[in-house]
Amino acid sequence: MKLTYIPSAYITHTGKIYEITVEVPGVKKSDIHLEMTEHGFCLNAEGEKFKYSGCWSLAHRVKPETASAGFSDGLLRITVELAEGVKGLEVPVD
Repeated sequence: MKLTYIPSAYITHTGKIYEITVEVPGVKKSDIHLEMTEHGFCLNAEGEKFKYSGCWSLAHRVKPETASAGFSDGLLRITVELAEGVKGLEVPVD
């Protein structure tokens, strides 16, 4: 029986796109299954010794049809456009 791990994910946005990096060492690109929705994404990947599985919700809606992904050196890099631009309001700190 293979152990299943929740991979580490690093998520940032520029106000127009999300840039997501997920650590999935020990798997082949062909073994990665990624599904993007308006509200988040799910990833499943299986290597010889273990599996990765996880779903993440995003704080802002995205356009899943704009998603692209690349895989290199155990890192899956995903970019996707936000459905609407995000502009925050600066809060002064006393």
